[in-house]
Amino acid sequence: TTHYLFIVVVAVNSTLLTINAGDYIFYTDWAWTSFVVFSIAQSTMLVVGAIYYMLFTGVPGTATYYATIMTIYTWVAKGAWFALGYPMDFITVPVWIPSAMLLDLSYWATRRNKHAAIIIGGTLVGLSLPIFNMINLLLVRDPLEMAFKYPRPTLPPYMTPIEPQVGKFYNSPVALGSGAGAVLSVPIAALGAKLNTW
Repeated sequence: TTHYLFIVVVAVNSTLLTINAGDYIFYTDWAWTSFVVFSIAQSTMLVVGAIYYMLFTGVPGTATYYATIMTIYTWVAKGAWFALGYPMDFITVPVWIPSAMLLDLSYWATRRNKHAAIIIGGTLVGLSLPIFNMINLLLVRDPLEMAFKYPRPTLPPYMTPIEPQVGKFYNSPVALGSGAGAVLSVPIAALGAKLNTW
């Protein structure tokens, strides 16, 4: 009983931590301006929670299950905003599942080697998560139009959304988010694995 209770506690708390990291990405008024911060926060938080959860169970596929739980939670939140009268595009549900599948694949392909899962899986998550989410954001309506037409009551006046001036590739959100996410995912995943051994 304690074993399964612990799994539930880890899943719920890790989900809440991940959802609240880089929170503004869920709202299309700040989707683009906070993309790099979101990429760093979400890739590292996903890897920490998934590695901890996966190594605890020792079962490949646990990371995908973990990402699915987070996705369900977020769709519930999206439904709540929709019930309040906001359009469906007001909140964008982040794409965690494909990156978590890559993490599971690296754990399975290396015969459940936790160090390989941390290094290879963490890098794959850091590189893939920004790309998947950029594609996801390209499918929603104009974020600025949404921002000014449906302002959040909690948005301070000085945080009026501005459209970022993205120039060359090295200055793009995808490049910055992918690079920073990939670099930071590995050491933070190692921290998650270390916590799992305590």
